[in-house]
Amino acid sequence: SENRTGCVLSASSEFPEGFFTPQERKDGGIVIYFLIILYMFLAVSIVCDDYFLPSLEIISECLGLSQDVAGATFMAAGSSAPELVTAFLGVFVTKGDIGVSTILGSAVYNLLGISAACGLFSSMVSRLSCWPLFRDCLAYTISVAAVLAMISDNRIYWYESASLLLIYGCYILVLCFDIKINQYLMKKFSPCCTCFTKAMEENAEQQPLVGWREESGPLIRQQSRTDSGIFQDELDYSQLSKSMHGLDEISEDHPSVFTVPEADMKRILWVLSLPIITLLYLTIPDCRRQFWRNWFMVTFLISAAWISAITYVLVWMITIAGETLGIPESVMGLTLLAAGTSVPDTVASVLVARKGNGDMAMSNIVGSNVFDMLCLGIPWFIKTAFINTSGPIEVNSGGLTYTAISLICSVVFIFLAVHLNGWKIDKKLGAICLVLYLVFTILSILYELGIIGNNPTRVCGN
Repeated sequence: SENRTGCVLSASSEFPEGFFTPQERKDGGIVIYFLIILYMFLAVSIVCDDYFLPSLEIISECLGLSQDVAGATFMAAGSSAPELVTAFLGVFVTKGDIGVSTILGSAVYNLLGISAACGLFSSMVSRLSCWPLFRDCLAYTISVAAVLAMISDNRIYWYESASLLLIYGCYILVLCFDIKINQYLMKKFSPCCTCFTKAMEENAEQQPLVGWREESGPLIRQQSRTDSGIFQDELDYSQLSKSMHGLDEISEDHPSVFTVPEADMKRILWVLSLPIITLLYLTIPDCRRQFWRNWFMVTFLISAAWISAITYVLVWMITIAGETLGIPESVMGLTLLAAGTSVPDTVASVLVARKGNGDMAMSNIVGSNVFDMLCLGIPWFIKTAFINTSGPIEVNSGGLTYTAISLICSVVFIFLAVHLNGWKIDKKLGAICLVLYLVFTILSILYELGIIGNNPTRVCGN
């Protein structure tokens, strides 16, 4: 195994063989792989826009969740489903370090790369609240520190994995009382911290999560973030439902997914995506329509499963394409594979950022990383506590020091970048995050290749 020989398995060893031989791919078959990659990008955007985010909005209405709490919980869990599947595969099937390497290796991209995408691809400026970002960054820093402490001795014990579940449980408990904690901090620190004061004044507008019902009519009144929370009386809940979502206005007149767009470019994309649109229509209840509205949890779960399946195919194709082009394994893992496994997070965050929901986008970015740490804890705990109780799980902690520095620095940098940018998501913040991400990626690649440091990564069999 890689733990004993000092090498890591090839990324392609975690996937089935491709449908072309290496020579056929070099002779032109690689074009088919790139077409499939582009189609998978289109498919995951359709799932998120038509099913995943609408179901998330109804869940938020039923539980009375604010934007940032919804982004840090259900949205993060659904878009991080591929990482959860990967972690289970790594522990129970391949018995390698695929879960640790995938989750920790893509963490910097999740923070800086997706933040850059939200800023650069959003057509409007989104205001951010100070408390949600601080809360999620703190929770993520604690989670990373816990995971790194656990794998420092290359062994995972049941009580260590249980502590990860406990940390996430405490995080959820804080989210349950998020509004009360936020109000207390506002009163306590607003005299000495201007970001809290600005949050109270400038971030008082609450908008729908997605734009799929903007045509139905004007909102009754705009809702302050501090008015929404998990625990509400009947009056506040009713006001939240009407103002934040307006779901009482949903009717069967919602446009069908088979409605042909009027714009020429959109019509071409619609024709190309018709097979996946039909497949999703037959397998996922459309909770935007009145008939399926009460099936929103089924929509959420099935769309999350589709996101996982599409991401698996996407990463599989990217892996084979990278090998065909001769891209080194270390470079692949830090760039193409990291971005590939985070496609659902990227698409979902950009979609809500384009609607002005900055808190939800940022909470999904950081909250999904917190959930990724839980993705490691669940399979580890199941295996050590119930399946293989005789001993710990063996993992490879090579490059641990650099990983720790990268993750913690990226959290600090994203928080400082948002603060210096005036607590808003715009193209300036996107450019800053893109530059930081490129710097981290270049340094990581140089480290993995052994050019800096003394930890060159060798692929088994090479």
